[in-house]
Amino acid sequence: MKNLPLYEVRRIENLKDMLESSAALFGNKPAFLYKPKGESEYKPILYSQFKEDVDSFGTALINLGLKGKRIALIGENRYEWTVSYLAVVNGTGVIVPLDKELPENEIESLLKRSMADAIIFSGAKGDEIRNIDRKGTSVRYFIDMDADEHSEDTLSFWQLISQGREMLKNGDRSFISAEIDSEGMSILLFTSGTTDFSKAVMLSHKNITSNLMAMCSMLYIDEKDTFLSILPIHHTYECTCGFLCPIYRGCTVAFCEGLRHILKNLHEAKVTIMLGVPLIFETMYRRIWEQAGKKPGLKSKLKLGLFLSKLLKKFGIDVTKKLFAPIHESFGGHIRILISGAAGIDPHVAKGFRDLGIHFVQGYGLTECSPIVTLNRDLDFKDDAAGIPLPNLQVRIDNPDSEGIGEIVVKGPSVMLGYYGDNQDITKEAFKDGWFLTGDLGYIDRDGFIHITGRKKNVIVTKNGKNIFPEEIETLLNRLEYVKESMVYGKYDQESDDMVVMAEIVLDTEKLQEDFGNEPLSLDTVGSIIKDGIKSINSKLVNYKHIKGFTIRETEFAKTTTKKIKRYVEQRR
Repeated sequence: MKNLPLYEVRRIENLKDMLESSAALFGNKPAFLYKPKGESEYKPILYSQFKEDVDSFGTALINLGLKGKRIALIGENRYEWTVSYLAVVNGTGVIVPLDKELPENEIESLLKRSMADAIIFSGAKGDEIRNIDRKGTSVRYFIDMDADEHSEDTLSFWQLISQGREMLKNGDRSFISAEIDSEGMSILLFTSGTTDFSKAVMLSHKNITSNLMAMCSMLYIDEKDTFLSILPIHHTYECTCGFLCPIYRGCTVAFCEGLRHILKNLHEAKVTIMLGVPLIFETMYRRIWEQAGKKPGLKSKLKLGLFLSKLLKKFGIDVTKKLFAPIHESFGGHIRILISGAAGIDPHVAKGFRDLGIHFVQGYGLTECSPIVTLNRDLDFKDDAAGIPLPNLQVRIDNPDSEGIGEIVVKGPSVMLGYYGDNQDITKEAFKDGWFLTGDLGYIDRDGFIHITGRKKNVIVTKNGKNIFPEEIETLLNRLEYVKESMVYGKYDQESDDMVVMAEIVLDTEKLQEDFGNEPLSLDTVGSIIKDGIKSINSKLVNYKHIKGFTIRETEFAKTTTKKIKRYVEQRR
């Protein structure tokens, strides 16, 4: 399907242009669905109201003297966060989104590094923000999303909007007439990767809008779609793809109440598209089969249904929605596509969802690329691939080995301006002859699909130069019935005088309890079960990739907000 035409998209010059044109096209349509405090039903916020609130808040910020300044933003996924983001970038200054899970000392450190003049925060973070040493940072204004009115040391978000609205009525055009430098730094993002140093990535309007237009030309998304926002919105994956993308295309964004409420919120908001990370989707898929196994004969019926469905599809007949109606209903009854990112997903899971009639695609990207680099299309995809490059990006493999595997490098309009800070050597090291070095290893197949094999820093290299990718083996381990998650690493073995593969495993205690009840299980018994599973995995791997040993741990691994294991934390222990 190499010649499959791209979908038509609306040209936008910057994010201000995006909001203005979306408000003009979809003004009377809900931009967001949210639940007011203490209420159980979603309430809509129209595009026209959203634009008015952005203009009002931006006007108030400029009148505080924040024109051209850096403004930090921290909080959960909510309407006030989205207003703040666009009110800053669309005419005020530079937005600095921060991870709401950060401890107080790290928040203070990032405020210093970014030289922020103001911070907008949710009430839930209020105590931590107020404890920050104000004299130790450049922050002059503290703006609380949940404060009813201004106080001596804190400004009220909603009172500022009211003031800005009055200023607009009185003819203040300082915000709405502000010109946008599409190529200058407007977003300063601190990476939350699996390495211990948080880099500050500088992005522009051009970076983001070029990424938005390109990705939407590859996947069909329109104003009839409703997204469920579940991933941390400060992260560029959720911000670009789960907030800005739906606003660009005229969709509705429903804010999820929390991971425990995903299925309920899918129903309530009639969600059609959900972005997630592998851990979420793999857990959901596993539970479908676990639930089927609890009812006598249901698992066999499900397998028979899959067989019949695949058979009928060969004749062009799709009965998946009828055959698997209860599963579709459990996802709200309206879901049409699941999109996975942030890490590679088990291909069995992607194919499994599609076999059940729920379309599934995955993409690949980095904060430094705004973020999408490659994407599987809705009509052209491979479950074991990260997709094909966006139409406006160049992607190639640098210094490939005999198997075609090398570092993935990228060039194009959505690649960052560089890293912020005094040490510009970090930016220089990230580029080679104008190409951004992703640090990810992979290869390009004959159809142009990118396959990620692992992180360059994680590769285990044997004495005779063989490369072992931990991520590949972790995928196999995580398929074992009683394994919740795993981390594979290399360890020097004196006997063989070489690096060998080891694994650390977190057990799925819920599944063990379901299957064995109150029957006491010793560590030896559980270890024996896992050992048998590893033996089966090793039989399918070449000898140098064999897992030579494993340990079982009681606690889950430390993770980033996108649920990737922080290897540097775990390997220091």
